[in-house]
Amino acid sequence: MEFNDQHIFVIAEVGCNHNGSLENARELIRCASRAGADAVKFQTFDPKRLLVQTAPKADYQIRATGAEESQYDRLCRLRLSEADHEMLKAYAEEHQLMFCSTPFDRESAEYLNQLGMPFFKIASGEITNGPLLETVAAFGKPILLSTGMSDLKDVRRALDDIGTENRALVTLLHCLSDYPAKWEDANLRAIQTLRVAFDLPVGFSDHSQGIELPLVAAGLGAVVIEKHITLSREMEGGDHRASLEPNEFIDMVAKLRKLPHALGDGIKRCMPSEENVRRVARKSLVAERFIPQGAIITADDLALKRPGTGLSPESLIKVIGMRARSDIAADTLIEWTQLMPADD
Repeated sequence: MEFNDQHIFVIAEVGCNHNGSLENARELIRCASRAGADAVKFQTFDPKRLLVQTAPKADYQIRATGAEESQYDRLCRLRLSEADHEMLKAYAEEHQLMFCSTPFDRESAEYLNQLGMPFFKIASGEITNGPLLETVAAFGKPILLSTGMSDLKDVRRALDDIGTENRALVTLLHCLSDYPAKWEDANLRAIQTLRVAFDLPVGFSDHSQGIELPLVAAGLGAVVIEKHITLSREMEGGDHRASLEPNEFIDMVAKLRKLPHALGDGIKRCMPSEENVRRVARKSLVAERFIPQGAIITADDLALKRPGTGLSPESLIKVIGMRARSDIAADTLIEWTQLMPADD
């Protein structure tokens, strides 16, 4: 599969917003399908391989979930089993969605590959995880490499880990790893910077509130939009506040589907829909006053007025100094047939 600007690929990121409930997960899949997303994405991890038991929570997680439950215990509660993955994959495909999940360790990546992932997403926190990048690259499938918290040096090193032979599989995702992300930190022009620096397609993994930044990102050339989806931003959990509720997700996808048509092909020209207005709104050479037959036409004889169906204003210099072949009524469009050289 290839990502391109003719169809902006939309990923509904469930992540852990199911809150450990398979019914929530199924409902989020249904919501993503109704919205017209292309894929729904979860997260695949083993807490024992992901973090030490004393690993701290990020500040945003403490604000959202409190400090009582540890990060380790929370992830143990949210972990999806292999049976859960298989059921959710089948359910997503029943709803015409690609199912994918982000692996956080090599073993999880191997399992997802066996499960039949159409592409792999590398989370921003794993961009320095060379062994994971090498493992995923070996599958020979498209890779979405998220670049939150990174600079160009980090991205270049990650691409080196993926390897020259697999570089063409990569689509970079500009990302701001804050939840919810602030508009003033979004730095969306980095989408263009990444595309120029690495000559690779670029998308946007968004954690801001609202749908505006994904639309701007698509206008800047993002070919993939990943956005968190939730049943309610009032639910308990670290990512809900940075997510869209179902009706908002529908609105975002509908607008993203229109954007490629609005972006066009970049050729500046008069569009067919403008032709009528061009004829009405542009101006033509008009007789400012009655011009008798045989008179030499001066600048005072001429005006520029609508509509634009007569001689273009560009003809003004050429017409001045010509002779009227016939009478020309005041306030009428001048035609070439009414004119002749002065020396005729």
